[in-house]
Amino acid sequence: MSKEKIRPLEALRAELALRRAEGARIVFTNGCFDLLHVGHVRYLRQARRMGDLLVVAINSDASIRRLKGPSRPVQPERDRAEILAAMECVDYVVSFDQDTPLALIERLRPDVLVKGGDWPVERIVGREVVERSGGRVATIPYLEGASTSTLIERICGGGTKET
Repeated sequence: MSKEKIRPLEALRAELALRRAEGARIVFTNGCFDLLHVGHVRYLRQARRMGDLLVVAINSDASIRRLKGPSRPVQPERDRAEILAAMECVDYVVSFDQDTPLALIERLRPDVLVKGGDWPVERIVGREVVERSGGRVATIPYLEGASTSTLIERICGGGTKET
């Protein structure tokens, strides 16, 4: 079942058009989701409650390398997609190769665009597209200390301090 949630863009667009015609409210978020942690889990659950379907867009491996350096991602794209798809709160997973999800947002036109609270609303990529289409942009409070970078640091010997 979870692999059925992973869709290429055009198949996802067609599915979302059908679901939207039935009245579904589409929520969209994006990120690397390199090492899934409690901050991600809580964030995705909250995002899903903002609508009827949650679409999670993940950066491709090449995109993450450009953004975060040659040692990332830790997990390959197909694994990250499968892990996210296994989550009950996630309805669809799609990947993108650009540095930002703007082109994807333009194609999918979600009703709600969600990012973590560490992103000021005015800097959220795709905000104008969603708002112009009558949608809304929301942020979810950032869980302090829950980050992939912090987790990698702890794994690599940066200490075992509980956060």
